[in-house]
Amino acid sequence: MKTESFKDKKITVMGLGVFGGGVGAVKYLASQGADVTVTDLKSAEELSASLKLLENLPVKFRLGKHYEEDFMNVDMLVVSPAVPNDSMFLKLASENRIRIDSELSIFFRLCPAPVIGITGSNGKSTTTSLLGDMLKTAGIKTWVGGNIGISLLENLEEIEEDDVIVLEISSFQLEYLARTEMSPHISIVTNIAPNHLDRHKTMEDYIGAKKAIINYQQEDDYAIMNYDDPTLKKWEGESRGRHLWFSAAKELEHGAFLKNNEMIINHNSKRTVIPCSAQINIKGIHNWQNIMAASYAATLMHADVESIKSAITGFAGLEHRLEYVHTINEVQYYNDSKATTPEAATAGIKAFDNPTILIAGGYDKQVSLHQFAQECVRNTKCVILIGGTAETIQKLIQEIKGEKIKPNVYMVTSLDDSVKKASEVAVPGDIVLLSPACASFGMFANYEERGKEFKELVRHIVAAAPC
Repeated sequence: MKTESFKDKKITVMGLGVFGGGVGAVKYLASQGADVTVTDLKSAEELSASLKLLENLPVKFRLGKHYEEDFMNVDMLVVSPAVPNDSMFLKLASENRIRIDSELSIFFRLCPAPVIGITGSNGKSTTTSLLGDMLKTAGIKTWVGGNIGISLLENLEEIEEDDVIVLEISSFQLEYLARTEMSPHISIVTNIAPNHLDRHKTMEDYIGAKKAIINYQQEDDYAIMNYDDPTLKKWEGESRGRHLWFSAAKELEHGAFLKNNEMIINHNSKRTVIPCSAQINIKGIHNWQNIMAASYAATLMHADVESIKSAITGFAGLEHRLEYVHTINEVQYYNDSKATTPEAATAGIKAFDNPTILIAGGYDKQVSLHQFAQECVRNTKCVILIGGTAETIQKLIQEIKGEKIKPNVYMVTSLDDSVKKASEVAVPGDIVLLSPACASFGMFANYEERGKEFKELVRHIVAAAPC
């Protein structure tokens, strides 16, 4: 196991986060004897939940604003992935030759166990959670964390060489990980679609950030990628690791694919058949892609077929990802708040055959919504729009030519109003689907808060419905 001493080092942690994003790093560094200062633009009141997790630790807090001295007279700066690259305080630290690092990068350097890293524009969390379940079911000691909301840094001393680490990794985290020139032993890339262009500015920069997950792989490493994704097809041969493929559309001589309601993995002249398609609980072809990616990685880690099948059939999906909420007067309500990109929301719409009343809109991440609007026209009965992108989506739907019948479009000012409108226009057999295609900023702290609010609003309708 690699070691690194943080004892008596002056370290600033930039960005604690409302939901504890920096807590793991602070706990670990404090436990190692570092002199830790936490700085965050949010107030103590806003950060109360995170601060409670750090009670009684010898840590200094500088909240409400950043102070220049915390970025100058220190040995190290640990930065939250949410901090924009053009921050004047990052520039200040660089000018003062301060080492800049991240929680995930520290973990990668010091972790003794093999790491499976999962990234992609959509499907990361589902693939991460499902793979973790497969390995645990197979009796393999597995740690699941990363962008899924769990820091494993504070568990570092418990992790052993024979364990397996499964990490969801965002494009923001990959930007910092690239500086270590390290990639996971097994990398999974679910897909690539425009996302976070408000941060990355160009699609090329976004793709470049994602590609860090394979850039530094060695010859005994593996890259599992979506054969159906045109961007990922171009990555073949761009790292030393072995490139493995999965496809929902094509039978592969070497790789994972679907045939006759079975999943087949052809790898190293061995054919593995997993017959479970009739028993899965998560909807949509995109989830089959996630299942294939996770299953391929699980087989590489020597999980048996029965364990993989058991994990798949027992997996009910993630909260806020095509999550069934309730049926009211024969109308089904689904929470897909985690669909923060047009591609994720499109996949959500395609998962249903019933007439769909869609609730969409939110923060503008500067990505194209044109194809999403086309999907709304083709496969929804009604669209209810909220947030900063509402007018843009409405205009795109109205401008689509060649469609004699377009969905009814309603503009409302809140999620509360959108659920009320959906319940008014829905008839038996309809689906009401919250699948925003946009981030939640400006209306909610994150997609989890938006999803929980949606479920609570549906429960109010249930409570008010006649018995």
